[in-house]
Amino acid sequence: MPVFALVDCNNFYASCEKLFDPRLAGKPVVVLSNNDGCVVARSAEAKALGVPMGAPWHQLREWARRERIVAFSSNYALYADMSNRVVEVLGQFSANLEVYSIDESFLDLTGYAGLSEDGLQGYGAEIRRRVARWLGLAVCVGIGPSKTLAKLANFCAKKGLAGRDGVCDFTVMSERELNELFEAIPVEEVWGVGRRLSERLREMGIETVRGLRDADAETIRSRFSVVLERTVRELRGDSCLELEEVVPAKQQIMSSRSFGQYVYALDELREAVASYIAKAAEKLRAQDCLAGAVQVHIRTNPFKPREPQYQRSVMAPLPEPTADTRALVGFAVKLLESIFRPGYAYQKAGVMLTELKPFEQRQGTLFGVGPELERSAALMSAMDQINARWGRGTVRVSAEGVERAWQMRRGHLSPAYTTSWEDLPPVKA
Repeated sequence: MPVFALVDCNNFYASCEKLFDPRLAGKPVVVLSNNDGCVVARSAEAKALGVPMGAPWHQLREWARRERIVAFSSNYALYADMSNRVVEVLGQFSANLEVYSIDESFLDLTGYAGLSEDGLQGYGAEIRRRVARWLGLAVCVGIGPSKTLAKLANFCAKKGLAGRDGVCDFTVMSERELNELFEAIPVEEVWGVGRRLSERLREMGIETVRGLRDADAETIRSRFSVVLERTVRELRGDSCLELEEVVPAKQQIMSSRSFGQYVYALDELREAVASYIAKAAEKLRAQDCLAGAVQVHIRTNPFKPREPQYQRSVMAPLPEPTADTRALVGFAVKLLESIFRPGYAYQKAGVMLTELKPFEQRQGTLFGVGPELERSAALMSAMDQINARWGRGTVRVSAEGVERAWQMRRGHLSPAYTTSWEDLPPVKA
C-alpha cells in the first residue's frame, strides 16, 4: 500500500518574518498583499486576536495600532528562499518528493515506517524536529494512503483533531476512529471541494467528509465530474494521484501588478510593461522555452466607478519564437502603444507569453540555428547568471526605467535576510 505525507509550514509568510527578529516573539504579525492592500497571512497571535483573512489593511490600521499588531509587506524573495531550504531538508527524508506550493510538499513514505521505533508517527516527528532545528520553522505532518487523505491528515494535525505533536497518521487509526473523525469534519475541508462545491453536495445530503467518502462514486461522477469521483476514491484509501516529481512546463507565463500610484503617462506604462516582460522572459528561459505570442493588457480601477473607465487587451504572434528579453520588450511596447489612450488613470498593467515551445523544438533555418540566435542565447544566459548572483535587476534593459514611480507600494518591507549581502542580520559576540 502506498503511503504519502503532506508537510505544511505553519503560518509560513508570518513565520518567515518572525524568524529573523527576536523582538517579534509572541507578538501578532500579519503579512499584506501587493501594494499593502489586504491581509494574506497571520501569525498564531494575530489569529487569536481575530484578524480576518483578506481584510483591507486600511480598515484595520487603527485597531491594529491599538493591539500592537506588526504588519509587513510581502517579501517574496525571503519566502521563496526559505521555501527552497525547507524542500532541501525534506529531501533527506524521502527520495520522492513533490513541491505542491510554496509552503507545502508531498513525500512518498512507502516503506519508511521501519526507520523509526514509533513508525511513521515517529518519522513525522523527526521531520518536524529537523526543520525546526535547522531552519527555525514549525511544520505539521499529515500521513495517509493517498494524497487526499494525507492532506486531510495534515488539517487534523494543525487543528489538533487527531494525532499528536503536530503529526497525524491515518494509516494506524482504526476504521471506527476514522469514521468518528470524518463525521466531525465539514465536507468543504476536503482537498479540492471548497465552499461552492460543498453547497451543491449539501443539497444531496452530503455534509461531512464521511458522507462524501461513502457516497456512490458513479453518482458523484455523473452529477459533478471525474475529478470529484477520484476524490471519493482517494478518501477510501485508493491512491489515484501520483507524485509530480517533475514540475510540468507552463503553457503560458503571466506577469501582472497593480501600480503603487495611478499612472497617466505612456512613458511610465512603457517602463512597467517592459519590467513585467523582463520578469516573464526570465521565467521563460528558466524552463528552456521560446514564446510564440505576446499579450499586453492595461486597465483603470474598476472599484472607482465614478472615474472614467477604460481597459483593453491585445495579443499578437511574434515574427519568430524567441526568449530574448530585448525582442520581447520591443514587441510588447508596440502592442501597448496600440491600445493606450490618454486621459485615464491606469491602475494595472500586465503581460502574458503564450504559444510556448521547448527551445530544442525551435524551427531552424536553411543554414542551421544561425549566429544571431546563438549570440542572443549567450547574452541572455550571461544576464540571467549575473542577476541570479547579484540580485534581480542588476542588469536590465533600459526600457525598464530607473526611478519607477509606478512600482507597487511596499512600505512595510522587511530586509532580504537570506538573499542580499547588505541585508544579512548582524551578530554581536
